[in-house]
Amino acid sequence: MNQEINHEHRHEEGEGDRACLSRRRFLLFGVAGATLVALDSVPGLTRLAQAMVASYPSQKVGSLSALKAGEPLEFAYPYPDVHNVLVKLGAPAGGGVGPAKDIVAFNQMCTHMGGPLVGTYKGNHQVMGPCPLHLTTFDLTRHGMVVSGHATESLPQIVLEVKGDDIHATGVMGLVFGYADNTGGHA
Repeated sequence: MNQEINHEHRHEEGEGDRACLSRRRFLLFGVAGATLVALDSVPGLTRLAQAMVASYPSQKVGSLSALKAGEPLEFAYPYPDVHNVLVKLGAPAGGGVGPAKDIVAFNQMCTHMGGPLVGTYKGNHQVMGPCPLHLTTFDLTRHGMVVSGHATESLPQIVLEVKGDDIHATGVMGLVFGYADNTGGHA
């Protein structure tokens, strides 16, 4: 009997003469595949995915000539109660615009529990945080990804365009905390 267990284990791990797929793995892959097919037909799931990158009317949020490296500029976008920060990092960044691709904008609410990040930009490390609730810190050079803390989602990045000397916000990449779908409906 012990030999049978060892034989089955070798085949599950891909060792031995031939590769075998155990019943357990066959069922696992089958259920996973069926779930993916079923999720494709769920109403609203496509709408949720589209909400992750939402476009809004263009709004001027700053100018290249007035923006100074390391001095953040606060602005509201896409709604009056959604507070963001525009900053020239001084080093290229993911989603950055401008001649050096170093100008970015992010929402100022922690994605974990909505803690305020206003005034937490650290120019020497190009991060925002820590959040006063659970100490999450976000890397602004890498699309606002989590550096440390409890948050599991990156900060929503404001999509920017440069038109002459003007910097315009044109959309939001990610879900703003407190909004169900980035179209104005609070959760």
